[in-house]
Amino acid sequence: MVVHTGDFKMDQLPLDGRLTDLHAFARLSEEGIDLLLADSTNAEVPGFVPPERDISNVLRQVFGNARKRIIVASFASHVHRIQQILDTAHEYGRRVAFVGRSMVRNMGIARDLGYLKVPPGLVVDVKTLDDLPDSEVVLVCTGSQGEPMAALSRMANRDHQIRIVSGDTVILASSLIPGNENAVYRVINGLTRWGANVVHKGNAKVHVSGHASAGELLYFYNICRPKNLMPVHGEWRHLRANAELGAMTGVPHDRIVIAEDGVVVDLIEGKAKISGKVQAGYVYVDGLSVGDVGEPALKDRRILGDEGIISVFLVVDSSTGKITGGPHIQARGSGIEDSAFVDVVPRITEVLERSAQDGVVEPHQLQQLIRRTLGKWVSDNYRRRPMILPVVVEV
Repeated sequence: MVVHTGDFKMDQLPLDGRLTDLHAFARLSEEGIDLLLADSTNAEVPGFVPPERDISNVLRQVFGNARKRIIVASFASHVHRIQQILDTAHEYGRRVAFVGRSMVRNMGIARDLGYLKVPPGLVVDVKTLDDLPDSEVVLVCTGSQGEPMAALSRMANRDHQIRIVSGDTVILASSLIPGNENAVYRVINGLTRWGANVVHKGNAKVHVSGHASAGELLYFYNICRPKNLMPVHGEWRHLRANAELGAMTGVPHDRIVIAEDGVVVDLIEGKAKISGKVQAGYVYVDGLSVGDVGEPALKDRRILGDEGIISVFLVVDSSTGKITGGPHIQARGSGIEDSAFVDVVPRITEVLERSAQDGVVEPHQLQQLIRRTLGKWVSDNYRRRPMILPVVVEV
């Protein structure tokens, strides 16, 4: 029997009144859980996650102080958070419009299934907002993690039909997912630049995590009593912390498996262990080709994008190796003017003449000499490493 938690926490005061079914986990424990895969995101955080309803008073305070539009960014899957926004907007006499395809779609599904309770007349189409005063408008959108194509990021970049103006209030109703910090702060700076008052977890309690903290995980492990544990969903530090929590509750260290994507874990005779690895990772799409782009091509493109390219065209005598034309040098994207290469042409000529005297006439060897000579000159004078593409033509 394998149990996978997914993203979870055990809210003791849930907004919809549906408590975590601990009895079901206890029944599974009695049957014997062979392997438990547990969410690790907050394994380093002590204690228990505060209940969702704790942020309601903070939202009321923010809504009460706002004089213009309120823009709330949240996960499109966080139905409880959107419900709190709707309830607070209704309380303060504001209308709500959903912005972004995923937000509109998810909230429509949640409403149809009865998970989202919407008072009559509260939700309006975004196209009707121009007819309402700013003090009666709430926009709910995606982009709380700084996703570049999400609605909030486009608003911050002035690339959206909704323009942020001075006096708007923006609420980031989420926490920072590890790795997204720079993107989120970039959005916050962009919104602040246009005069918005940005409220986020760093300056107000507008979010509580959706992942179980250490206290909840310990409680959960003691209920489940798994024979084997595999921490999932987190960075290495989170996985390690979660593994330690499992060990504290009695799971033997040799039955705790930490695996990356693609690692094969076998569960044989009641014991989990790593048995191999399969190919897994990013699949690169380039035009019509899928998966054909490898690391060498990506490395070349990074060099081209960061440092540019310098091409060298040269004509040599096929029998003697002597130069009969060139070298002609051109640069693109390297920040070096073509006229600057006048200084390095004599060096390249001298090196090639010396190689001809030594009997080196093979084009590939000449290309290597040109690449080394020109590369050293560029590095010494400009501290750059552009791609150098020598072309040697024999006549």
